[in-house]
Amino acid sequence: MKHFVFSVAAALTLGLGAASAQDYPNKDIQGVIQWGAGGSTDTIMRSVTPHAEKELGAKVVLQNVTGGVGAIALNQVANAPADGYTLLMGAENPLIYKVMGLGKKDYDDFVPVSILARGTAILVAGKDAPFDDYAELIEHIKANPGKVKFGSTGPGGLASVVTAMLEAVEGDQDIIAVPFDGDGPALTALQGGAIDVMPAVLGASVEQIRAGNLKPLALIDTAANPLLPEAKPITEFNPAYAKFLPWGPFFGVFVAKDAPADAVAKLQAAYAAGAKNADFLKLMADRGYTPMGISGAEAETFLKSWQSTTAWLLQDAGLTKASPEEFGIARPAQ
Repeated sequence: MKHFVFSVAAALTLGLGAASAQDYPNKDIQGVIQWGAGGSTDTIMRSVTPHAEKELGAKVVLQNVTGGVGAIALNQVANAPADGYTLLMGAENPLIYKVMGLGKKDYDDFVPVSILARGTAILVAGKDAPFDDYAELIEHIKANPGKVKFGSTGPGGLASVVTAMLEAVEGDQDIIAVPFDGDGPALTALQGGAIDVMPAVLGASVEQIRAGNLKPLALIDTAANPLLPEAKPITEFNPAYAKFLPWGPFFGVFVAKDAPADAVAKLQAAYAAGAKNADFLKLMADRGYTPMGISGAEAETFLKSWQSTTAWLLQDAGLTKASPEEFGIARPAQ
């Protein structure tokens, strides 16, 4: 009899679990954005999420959680119940946490719901800077050692990777790195004169460039971008950059690796639809982003490739705390 009672209870429990999964989502979902308000990650997530909500039939409550080059947000989501009700909305940074000594977790602990888009980086300066392009910047740094202030989003952030790329090509540069919680606050500081240069996302800086508040020094790419055709590719100033390019930030939505498969599938379908929305695609075009909307194996391959290129760039620049080899990150083919 005890065996019979247990079987009924187990059957009821399994039945309720299945119903719960099928009913997903039946409450609000929390979306944790790695960076501060006004930055590129924040803008993209707040644009695509309303369209995904319509597909999900549930509200995604967005929250900005800053600090630790995005690690605080990542750990918050990683430590939440793996039930599909907490999403990480982030950028590229976690892929180099391990080599930078910033944490033991990265996107290996998550499933990519959608890699929404990728962007192009650009070097920008304040409108009153005493240099007008990349070549003049390098000369100014040499003439003013220890005085030029570069904005940074912390070790492993886009700004630090571009700066590492610069030093890998030009040799050690005697500059000052000033940290900020995202490119939004850094670009505001740049306009106010608190810093001199910021390696930033083109989409996050283009409006202020067009308004005359910032100067474009060089596009971190091998070709011009139609969004800002006056910005010269950095390879025009120094062809040695070509071996690292194309390279740039990306933006994605992630959920815990152990989340229910049904919840993952619904999230992927919802954000895939959101990434195809006409309003979202217009924002991508207006900001110079390349839409992607990939998930599954395609997203995993993209993440591994980006991680390989960037981790070894930082390793070769002497900026890592541990070799990529320790974590099984293969060196990219030359």
